[in-house]
Amino acid sequence: VDESELLTVPDGWKEPAFTREDNPKGLLEESSFATLFPKYREAYLKECWPLVQKALSEHYVNATLDLIEGSMTVTTTKKTFDPYVIIRARDLIKLLARSVPFEQVFRILQDDVACDIIKIGSLVRKRDTFIKRRGRLLGPKGSTLKALELLTNCYIMVQGNTVSALGPFSGLKEVRGGRKVVLDTMKNIHPIYNIKTLMIKRELSKDPELRTQSWERFLPKFKRKNLKKRKEPKKKNTKKEYTPFPPPQPESQVDKELASGEYFLKERQKKRKRVEEIKAKQADAVKKRQEERNKAFIPPKEKPVMKTKKASSEKKIDINAIKEKVKNAKTKKLGALPVEEVKLKMAADEKKKKKK
Repeated sequence: VDESELLTVPDGWKEPAFTREDNPKGLLEESSFATLFPKYREAYLKECWPLVQKALSEHYVNATLDLIEGSMTVTTTKKTFDPYVIIRARDLIKLLARSVPFEQVFRILQDDVACDIIKIGSLVRKRDTFIKRRGRLLGPKGSTLKALELLTNCYIMVQGNTVSALGPFSGLKEVRGGRKVVLDTMKNIHPIYNIKTLMIKRELSKDPELRTQSWERFLPKFKRKNLKKRKEPKKKNTKKEYTPFPPPQPESQVDKELASGEYFLKERQKKRKRVEEIKAKQADAVKKRQEERNKAFIPPKEKPVMKTKKASSEKKIDINAIKEKVKNAKTKKLGALPVEEVKLKMAADEKKKKKK
């Protein structure tokens, strides 16, 4: 038989259930676990507590609800034979405290179902950022959470500062989903990238030839594109090369005067030289000022005259058509009346006055 066949679990195989025959003498000591629940869960727990007691009594585990202290307790009895059932009962009351409905919680008592409660409250500093990323895990109308549930075969409940996942062991592993998707989302990695990876892994697991091979070549590699580059400072402090010798001593005023020969001049000559330097600076300033004033009298450059293009001889003007247009314009009554009509009108008015 090949080693690969020995490593794979046959389809439909289940581990046999733990019965009283496996542990006929029962447990030696009594074990108990307790957990607190918030005030808003009190009404729901009152309603469903008889169902919780009934489900646990099948495994010979007692459950008590203390409404005064706000706690739930599970304890083993003399008839309890399964040593691990108390751990499952502890997970059951933890999930009930984290707002998971009883319809999903009672599945934890099965052998092939496990749970994981992921704390996300301390992963992000700012409250606003935490709420945004938690909402990103839910998705629009819970679509992202529904996709994760379908891919991992787990029930996922986001409540307050925790995420509760309930389902098979394979779905709760870090590689397949569960915890990894939640932690990556809180680290500002969108859940769609993990969903794509899970979809590819689901298809690859169906192929029996690829089960023993590495899947890295098939999985997508996402790179961050919108990384903000660090702003470079305007003044860069460049480190000079280390030298064991000290820097050269700067020249003093006396050294400069000795080099230029001014040191040996008399006091009167030194004053004269200073006055000449001041006058030279003043003359340069007057010259610059005069040039700026003269700029206003310099005429601006005129634009070159564009030569009009001669009308092309190809397009001939129809003179007869223009004459007809002019005649038609004269006949039309536009604005004031022509001179002849005005004279006729004045003559008619005078005749009327004479008759009167």
